Amino acid sequence: MTTLVYLIPVALLLGALGLTGFLWALRSGQYEDLDGAAERILIDRDDGAAPRSK
Repeated sequence: MTTLVYLIPVALLLGALGLTGFLWALRSGQYEDLDGAAERILIDRDDGAAPRSK
């Protein structure tokens, strides 16, 4: 029973920390362009850099 006295506030603190991080990510625009990173890898950039050989 005494462990609940410690575990409940820790769980509430971690939940509040996770919620704060999620709200920060929403406000800073982290979820604005979900398809951009997935499509960016398909773009063939010809910047003139030769591939390295080992």
